[in-house]
Amino acid sequence: MSAPVVDICVHHAPNGLSDRIAYGFTKTLRFCADTFFAKRYGHRAIVLETVAAVPGMVGATINHLKCLRRMCDDKGWIRTLMDEAENERMHLMTFIEVAKPTLFERLVILGVQWVFYLAFFALYLVSAKTAHRVVGYFEEEAVFSYTLYLKEIDEGRSKNVPAPEVAKRYWNLPDSATLRDVVLVVRADEAHHRDVNHGFANELGGIAVDKARMAPSPYHESGIKIAA
Repeated sequence: MSAPVVDICVHHAPNGLSDRIAYGFTKTLRFCADTFFAKRYGHRAIVLETVAAVPGMVGATINHLKCLRRMCDDKGWIRTLMDEAENERMHLMTFIEVAKPTLFERLVILGVQWVFYLAFFALYLVSAKTAHRVVGYFEEEAVFSYTLYLKEIDEGRSKNVPAPEVAKRYWNLPDSATLRDVVLVVRADEAHHRDVNHGFANELGGIAVDKARMAPSPYHESGIKIAA
């Protein structure tokens, strides 16, 4: 299987107050994650993917209701954001097979998810542009984190265990796939979300969007069933 090509150097330079707020907020959360998880990338992924799956659902819900009120077309935003939410959820389903979450981490997830959901919902109502910029910066950090995870695997500090079955089905990976293969496709997913959300923020800000330069999305099997 050929590795997805990802440009890990993409960065949207903050332009204006809302971008600086989004970037500062993201860097604050990055500092907290680095302090709490250090190099436990599997456990970091579990907690952060529960948060990462929130923005897509919030954005899809608000855009859905807005289009109903205004009786207008959504330009494909709703499906894109719903797919993003599902994709991030599948990241979670994959990594809980790799690094079993502790009871404390489960409690952290319960608290953080609701706080973040309410905060992001309010932010999206106030400024959808800033909300999408936050997600774009989140995904920049995710690409960086998964690149470090790959380095840990390649240098033998994290075991390159066989890929979970759910990951093989979702990304159509071969039977011989390993954790490294999973991290590669997850990183490619995050790069795609990064470019899409920066593109949405640019569009809302009246900036031209070059869709041809967006990172492609890896193959996904939609509607996959998760074993109980």
